[in-house]
Amino acid sequence: MDVINQIFGLQVGETSNIYMILLALVMATLLSLIITKVYIITYTGERYSQSFVHTIIILSIIVSVVMNVVSDNAGVAFGLFAIFSLIRFRSAVTNVKDIAYIFFGLCAGMTCGLFRFDLALVLTIFACLVLYLLYKFEYGKGKDTQILKVTVPENLNYENLLQDVFTEYTLSSSLRQVETTNLGTMILYTYAIRMKNEASDKDLLDRIREKNANLKVSITYTENSNG
Repeated sequence: MDVINQIFGLQVGETSNIYMILLALVMATLLSLIITKVYIITYTGERYSQSFVHTIIILSIIVSVVMNVVSDNAGVAFGLFAIFSLIRFRSAVTNVKDIAYIFFGLCAGMTCGLFRFDLALVLTIFACLVLYLLYKFEYGKGKDTQILKVTVPENLNYENLLQDVFTEYTLSSSLRQVETTNLGTMILYTYAIRMKNEASDKDLLDRIREKNANLKVSITYTENSNG
């Protein structure tokens, strides 16, 4: 090791600092792996992005080094974070929870870069536990917005045909589109609705079919429940 120190011209104190930086890098990597593992477990969409998972790990590692560099120079710190503000993802991050995970990884890397390994470990374990419990107990889960399409015979076409059904089964409803179909003999209504928590899709469809002469009715979920 002394030979390596001589090659790079390192003094004893500088060697100790190199060890601390390496430890910070290792800790940032391990903690970001824990963070991304919780993200993978708690992800409720159809498919998460592998590149997004890798991005959290890479950002955590890079920020740990950056914080070590700028820890004693506030001017450089503000300059670097101004540069970070210019960074844009190739694909827009539309899920606010994904943004929170990015910030989570950055915070873990920052605390490691400041050699506050105890704080970084406590932050990661506590926050990951909270995130897992929120996922496990589905805290705050509600009904998503749905698109309801109802086909109505022309002779049954009137404005408040489904108003009583919406009052019983939905929290809100708004008419989005009206169009003719089947050579003008049918009217297709498109609504945006949010169903009540205790209501079921089948009950709603059955009630509508009683109103529209048992013609086609469909419900499309426009938002995923991953929140």
